[in-house]
Amino acid sequence: MDHTPYIVIDESILLKNIRKMSELAKVNNIHLRPHIKTHKIPHIAKLQLAEGAVGITVAKISEAKVMASYGIDDIFIAYPVVTPSKAEELLKLNQQLSNLIVGVDSLDGAQVLNKCAEKHQQKLQVRLEIDTGLERTGVQYQEATSLAKQIVELESLTLQGIFTFKGAVYKGEATTDTTLAGQEEGQLMIEVAKQIREAGIHIEDISVGSTPTAASVAAVKGITEIRPGTYVFNDAMQVKLGVSDWKDCAAHVVSTIVSRPSEHRAVMDGGSKTFATDVQPNFAPLHLKGFGSIQEYPEAEFVRMNEEHGVINTSDSNLKIGDQVRVIPNHICSTINLHNYVYLKKENNEYQKLLIEARGMIQ
Repeated sequence: MDHTPYIVIDESILLKNIRKMSELAKVNNIHLRPHIKTHKIPHIAKLQLAEGAVGITVAKISEAKVMASYGIDDIFIAYPVVTPSKAEELLKLNQQLSNLIVGVDSLDGAQVLNKCAEKHQQKLQVRLEIDTGLERTGVQYQEATSLAKQIVELESLTLQGIFTFKGAVYKGEATTDTTLAGQEEGQLMIEVAKQIREAGIHIEDISVGSTPTAASVAAVKGITEIRPGTYVFNDAMQVKLGVSDWKDCAAHVVSTIVSRPSEHRAVMDGGSKTFATDVQPNFAPLHLKGFGSIQEYPEAEFVRMNEEHGVINTSDSNLKIGDQVRVIPNHICSTINLHNYVYLKKENNEYQKLLIEARGMIQ
């Protein structure tokens, strides 16, 4: 295919990654509820469900609607919904699905959901988000039990469990030690759950886990569910963290060299509208080299980009105008969301064009 840039997904690697994570969950006797924000494609979500996932995780209501339209009816929206208009959408979705769970991290947000659920004479399941060190959303660790007590007083909400997203963070700092990060994540959540239960509140699920911490947090006794996302494809970040090898990276961007302005510089036709820029190179703790790995030319460095230009530092005279290169991005999740389609490469080297149905679903 000459019309670059585009994303290729190697189906055999994709399936291997899906099965490996499913087996990890089974061995640890916990549920797998993968986050589909990585791929945003119903076809891939159904592959994950077929291999044993109990349901899926999404970030936004619009993503949930896309997945629901393809018959996926067990969805966790791991994001606080705090406005009446979005609560109305939630309650419509609640009637359609066999199981819908929504994240909360404040009394204000919970009250909005409760008022809407009461109006529609429905019960809505919620999970309380706990901040375990990432310092993003989530109630502060020491305030979790107090907020849980307030939520259970809201008659139209059911507090189904607690959840967190911590990623590769240990003692509040970014780390490359994913084992320690995952163990800390699990232990913190078990302790929060214990405190909430000792207050007389029943919670069913303790939901945790990113791709980097999945293996270690899944082994913590009492954890019931993991929610990794990136594992389906993997990327340069996961390789640098030691979670995967380059051979485990199912997705890459194909781009064409359009210019060789000097013997030390090449330019490809993929820039910031093709590759995510949210994970910058040369920053601790990963110190990634460039904006992605150019697989055929490992010494070349993808150093900067404009909207339509990717600048590569290289002295390799074999890299010529018209050549195609395969780039594994630093962050595949954000990169996927920049594209309309991916091409699924089959074992017979044929390609299936898949629409990224939930692309741009940010509301």
